[in-house]
Amino acid sequence: MIKVVITGSNGLLGQSLLNLLSQEKERYQVFGFSRGENRSGRNDFNYISIDITDEQKLKKVLLEIQPDFIVNTAAMTQVDDCETHKVECDILNVEVVRWLSEVSGEVNAHVIHLSTDFIFDGKKGYYKETDNPNPLSYYGLSKLKSEEVLINSNINYTILRTILVYGKVYDMSRNNIVLWVKSMLENEKEITIVDDQFRMPTYVEDLALACKISMDKEAKGIYHISSNKLLSVFEIAQQIADVFGLDKSLIKPISTSTLNQKAPRPAKTGFDLSKTNEELNFYPKSFKEDLQRFKETLN
Repeated sequence: MIKVVITGSNGLLGQSLLNLLSQEKERYQVFGFSRGENRSGRNDFNYISIDITDEQKLKKVLLEIQPDFIVNTAAMTQVDDCETHKVECDILNVEVVRWLSEVSGEVNAHVIHLSTDFIFDGKKGYYKETDNPNPLSYYGLSKLKSEEVLINSNINYTILRTILVYGKVYDMSRNNIVLWVKSMLENEKEITIVDDQFRMPTYVEDLALACKISMDKEAKGIYHISSNKLLSVFEIAQQIADVFGLDKSLIKPISTSTLNQKAPRPAKTGFDLSKTNEELNFYPKSFKEDLQRFKETLN
């Protein structure tokens, strides 16, 4: 049996990965770490209610489990909150990764860690894994520091960078762009969306699959995971309206400068996926195709 620990197992990616690994129960023994109650709607894995920012507790539990893989999906991802709560951001996004890597060194575990397009400054778009990071926000900086912890360690690691993750799971504590746009338009509410930021959104089912492929192949290094075509956030909202048959005229374009956000956002990110295609044999589709798949799961 392959022992897998998933931190943040109550989150969108955490629950999606639980659902995926549960299809091979004879192969994987799964441990989910999250705060509070198990919110996944599943009871066919080992749920451990834990505050992973408690270093001693985290290390003790991991040493008892002796995992083969640790998939770290837990993070502080609200970009403006990270700007105002830097200490909390550093603990969850950087120190926890350091502790996971220290334990992994002792038990010979492989860490699969999630990172972000926000480590880039957004000046060019279609970033390769080897492009130089230059984060604009504290969130981006914290995720870059977390990558450096793993790169400078002696353990086996996979870093999966991703963009604007969306989807739906059993119990959602947070919204995402697709569900928010869909809900607003269904309620016939006008929304304003930036037309000068460009992204390649990621369907959570694809991201969960990329985590599993990384385990199965014992892939090492950094990989980019997203849909395959760069769109403005305004175009993203319009495609959501198209796929769900909603009124596009309710979506109004605005520029980023009118938003007064605490943390600056990169203008144009998006990934070059050729390394992911070649080494993981994984070929993400367009946002519109992924949305169709997502729509079918909702019906």
